Amino acid sequence: MSQPKPQTRHFLTLLDFTPAELAALIDRAIEMKREHLAGVDQRRFPAKVMAMVFEKSSTRTRVSFEAGMAQLGGHAVFLSPRDSQLGRGEPVSDSGRVISSMVDIVMIRTFAHAIIEEFAAHSSVPVINALTDDYHPCQLLADIQTFVEHRGSIAGKSVAWVGDGNNMCHSYINAARQFDFELRIACPEGFEPMAQLLNANADRVRIVRDPAAAVAGADLVATDVWASMGQEDEQKAREKAFAGYQVNGELMSRAAPGALYMHCLPAHRDEEISAELMDSPESVIWEEAENRLHAQKALIEMLLQSAAG
Repeated sequence: MSQPKPQTRHFLTLLDFTPAELAALIDRAIEMKREHLAGVDQRRFPAKVMAMVFEKSSTRTRVSFEAGMAQLGGHAVFLSPRDSQLGRGEPVSDSGRVISSMVDIVMIRTFAHAIIEEFAAHSSVPVINALTDDYHPCQLLADIQTFVEHRGSIAGKSVAWVGDGNNMCHSYINAARQFDFELRIACPEGFEPMAQLLNANADRVRIVRDPAAAVAGADLVATDVWASMGQEDEQKAREKAFAGYQVNGELMSRAAPGALYMHCLPAHRDEEISAELMDSPESVIWEEAENRLHAQKALIEMLLQSAAG
């Protein structure tokens, strides 16, 4: 009698994995990074194909996923915003059925989070959220990996988010829950993260309007651009609203000794983060960017192994 096929697992937010699975994934990412730097052959998935569906363009996301699949022995099919147009010519559910019937794993970078949820609901293979308007979980894997490499476990630590309550902020809230740290969010009124996320994690996440108070004693300070993709027309208004929310040397002086600072990139130097910090030899931002490659390879490996049963 044949065994039932395992239920398809997806990675749409950090909550799709247990804390133990996420901890193992970070450990595996660090191990795979060491292997890669040592020249170890990691082609464990020959002939596996990833569909990369982009409705939002990106440098780091495309390069990290495409290079990662090649290093794992597979191949990536890039679908540009002109090629996909989820839901604009074909229902998202139909796209999910068709694309997943031809590939082994799908990565989607899109707008509304509901799009990727609907796609995953009709996909026969694992789906990875490479960014939606609400969440950016792959970036958090890279951020946590970077912290662990430099400072050890983030459990019990204090983290400050300085800036917009955007998709990165939402994923930091989920990370606080899944990786067991305290999160203080410094943002102006009117730029808060989703209320339901704050309410669901009130035991470890709070809003602190004053950036200096939010950063005080923090082990990690993270930020992002004030106007995300699609908000360019709000740039000037947001610059005014976020005046005083720049992560710079003076603000970091209030953090814990040895505190790290991160930015998911691309950055607007001397807006949300000072050029001085970006270019400092102590910056881990460039390692944080590189770790997208290693964390996502560990994620792809975990999902493909899960799909194989």
